[in-house]
Amino acid sequence: MPCKGIKCGEMGPKLGWNSKENGWLSFEHVRIPRSQLLSKFICVDREGSFSIEGDLRTLYATMMGIRTMLVEQSPFALSIANTIAIRYSCVRR
Repeated sequence: MPCKGIKCGEMGPKLGWNSKENGWLSFEHVRIPRSQLLSKFICVDREGSFSIEGDLRTLYATMMGIRTMLVEQSPFALSIANTIAIRYSCVRR
């Protein structure tokens, strides 16, 4: 069970990405030490402002690579949906 002030959950099934677990996390009046933040590419200073530590070109390329992969795999998901729709339309009365 999560601690007081913390809410979490799962995003649910995804089209073609069911092997990946995606979830959400919400904090209300919870203080997290800066040393415990998952900040591989972003740094938060004592005043609360943040700065990006990683190379922006690398971060952008990674994001674009994932988006490209989603677009490349979408015809496969669409073909499955079309197959289901055509089969259903052939047998309905």
